[in-house]
Amino acid sequence: MKLSMTLNYSGDPVQAAATAADYEKAGVDMIWVAELYSFDAVSILGYLAAKTETMELASGIFPIYSRTPALTASTAAGLDAVSQGRFVLGLGASGPQVIEGWHGVKYDKPLTRTRELIDICRIVWRRERLEYQGEAYTLPLPADQGSGLGKPLKLINRPVRENIPIWVASLGHKNVSMTAELADGWLPVFFHPDKARDVWGDDLDDGFAKRSSDLGPLQIAAGGTVAITDDKSVADGIRDFARPMTALYVGGMGAKGKNFYNNIFKRYGYEEEAEKIQDLYLDGKKDEAAALVPDDFLDATAMVGDEGWVKERIQAYKAAGVTHLQITPVGDKPLEIIEKVKAWAE
Repeated sequence: MKLSMTLNYSGDPVQAAATAADYEKAGVDMIWVAELYSFDAVSILGYLAAKTETMELASGIFPIYSRTPALTASTAAGLDAVSQGRFVLGLGASGPQVIEGWHGVKYDKPLTRTRELIDICRIVWRRERLEYQGEAYTLPLPADQGSGLGKPLKLINRPVRENIPIWVASLGHKNVSMTAELADGWLPVFFHPDKARDVWGDDLDDGFAKRSSDLGPLQIAAGGTVAITDDKSVADGIRDFARPMTALYVGGMGAKGKNFYNNIFKRYGYEEEAEKIQDLYLDGKKDEAAALVPDDFLDATAMVGDEGWVKERIQAYKAAGVTHLQITPVGDKPLEIIEKVKAWAE
């Protein structure tokens, strides 16, 4: 397995880039830059391209609604050029609270838009004239919807690669199936290595049955916190760091009945906990909601404990099909943790 990490999107980008360069030297193969209602990811990814040498630089994720398909494609090509072929285009639908609240764009047809966006990006990167007749996108814009002056164009620059890897953050049945069919990689959230096959196996198999052999095997990035300690009380405390964030997503990322993360938690078998966490979180009782995050979920997804336990959880992720182990090292010597995990993952 390769190692991947997520850059802190709420801190100082310059310091974060310096840290990323250190992580690269320690063995991290890929770094993800999120784009929420924070600084844009493109600026930071371009800066990272100048400050790193070998690691892949990935958008984690570009929301599919915030850019036109052609701009997404040309941005990806530009980032791939400045990084000399190291960019990975991570795409996702985000959610209606961000898309309609921050961007003021209607949140509709996420599956259709993702599928068509992937098609359009690959057309642009092949430098074909951009003509597309889809359900969500029609290019050029039809005359009855605009001035009638639109014309099919092709990318002026020649991309470094015409097959820039596309990864999709997906959770729902149809979206995971589409990811397995069309994407180079998959970004699942709350990936439970011991239960992943039961929850997503059928969806993945459905997509694999329609997958082109040209794409190669589907890459998967998943993981969690890493800390190496023989002290159980310390391990429990570090493992609990994930409680507030888990409660935020399961309880607060979306309205009642419209929370994708809550749904996946239920599919893992935590139906009662998911309901209670959401009710408490939406009532403003965040600490009580965090306390209800199941211990066995935290134990299974975190890699926190003595060396034997950490190695065991790394192998569990590998057995579940993870190709890029996503890690968040915790401790006084994060670079040493990365080096150890790198050796164990390989």
